[in-house]
Amino acid sequence: MSTPAGTARDTASPGPASGPRVAAQAGVTRRARSADADEFFSPQRTSSSELPDPQPLITNLARGVMEVFAGVREVDQLARWFAEDAYRRLLTRSNLATRARNARGVRATRPVFDILRVRHMSPADGVVESVVVLAGPHRTRAIALRLEGTDGRWRATSLALL
Repeated sequence: MSTPAGTARDTASPGPASGPRVAAQAGVTRRARSADADEFFSPQRTSSSELPDPQPLITNLARGVMEVFAGVREVDQLARWFAEDAYRRLLTRSNLATRARNARGVRATRPVFDILRVRHMSPADGVVESVVVLAGPHRTRAIALRLEGTDGRWRATSLALL
């Protein structure tokens, strides 16, 4: 089979290199670009100066968590404010509370409580640790929260109901 003059088969100019070495280099380049893209699209830490005051969020999260445990609020309504691990722990504890209520034959009722005190401090830039003390008709409880600034907003990364 003949080819017209001036085509790639006819000329001796070096074309793109091929072979296992070039393929390995291309793979490294692709992995480097993939790592850069993963870093770019992964959650980015945000400085405290770029975030709103955490006090209203802390109060609302404490109120929402108490309502979730009482069975009058769905856990999904709080999902956007929790990191994945903290959300899973909240979901697990909520399911246990629901099973305990069902075993006792108690209906879910809206909890009545007063927020006595909200304390928060910042151990590092973009991190707030807080404690909310709640007084109910039968007992006083405390909720400990850790908020971290991620992608321009606060997210709860840890939750403990005491």
